[in-house]
Amino acid sequence: MSVRRADTLGGRAAIVGIGATEFSKDSGRSELKLAAEAVRAALDDAGLTPVDVDGLVTFTMDTSPEITVAQACGIGELSFFSRVHYGGGAACATVQQAALAVATGVADVVVCYRAFNERSGRRFGSGVQHREPSAEGTALGWALPFGLLTPASWVAMAARRYLHTYGLSPDVFGHVAVMDRRHAATNPAAYFYGKPITLADHAASRWIVEPLRLLDCCQETDGGQALVVTGVERARDLPHPPAVVTAAAQGAGRGQEQMTSFYRDDLTGLPEMGVVARQLWRGSGLTPADIDVGILYDHFTPFVLMQLEEFGFCGPGEAPGFVADGSLPLNTHGGQLGEAYLHGMNGIAEAVRQIRGTSVNQVPQASRALVTAGTGVPTSGLLIGADG
Repeated sequence: MSVRRADTLGGRAAIVGIGATEFSKDSGRSELKLAAEAVRAALDDAGLTPVDVDGLVTFTMDTSPEITVAQACGIGELSFFSRVHYGGGAACATVQQAALAVATGVADVVVCYRAFNERSGRRFGSGVQHREPSAEGTALGWALPFGLLTPASWVAMAARRYLHTYGLSPDVFGHVAVMDRRHAATNPAAYFYGKPITLADHAASRWIVEPLRLLDCCQETDGGQALVVTGVERARDLPHPPAVVTAAAQGAGRGQEQMTSFYRDDLTGLPEMGVVARQLWRGSGLTPADIDVGILYDHFTPFVLMQLEEFGFCGPGEAPGFVADGSLPLNTHGGQLGEAYLHGMNGIAEAVRQIRGTSVNQVPQASRALVTAGTGVPTSGLLIGADG
């Protein structure tokens, strides 16, 4: 989708299969095995076999190469394979890549996957330990020597500015955390199943990097998630109602860096998500009022608020009240704070369940879902809808 005009991708591809491993803190198996389990589960859900697959898409950060996953799953020849950069910002873009391949005839069935041992293996929350020389590393070099070593510390800078600008206190972030955990509490797949929290619990949790508390920060999870994408016509012959890709977009803003875009004129928003929002609304012809459920990337609570404002659900500084009022069902699986941190791929799966009508926290007659990918980095987003 061009930032200047609408594209023609919408309505030409659909997500027809979703599959995941359990979400844990110690999987006890390799990341390749997690990926293979998720892929096979997604194909079973779609009513397809490995022989049907001719495309694979994953993240540049994933340790399981496409050809290795193909071997492990019994997939044969591939006509399309692709990877998307920028960590969690890649999530929705994997589906966009798959949809583009299907719409142009480059592939018929494409599986998107992400698998990692992010708790028992490399923990992103432990911060930057070592980087090979690169242009990206140079950008981080302006922040790391001053103690900004972790994702939480990078987000805290923008969060502090947001609170200052709108005259708010850190307690407003608690509305996001409580909402996520409320939904996770009724989701048997969620790590925090049966464990809701209150605003008092949020306020009592320890500081990580002020103004962020422990309950403002997402989990570290072991697990895998996969999604199967094919053409809409073929999708109609498969077991589940198609979750149609109504629109898909990527976005990077001016002065964009990875989590450290501190030299922009304003730190109270997420311009990269604004780029995505404008494309999704223009390409679909929809508005915020048309959305039944939002699955917003929630690695840190402040960025959920900023996303709502970038998409126009509310005005600048108004998102805390918007969330507190329950104006839009959000993160009905529990999000990455409550269900699992799978770089946003589990959020896409929840959007599919909402369209199918099978979510454990089902929104009645949900037919349009907004999904976003990682924030603070070049990112992506999807509008997913019911067929017809």
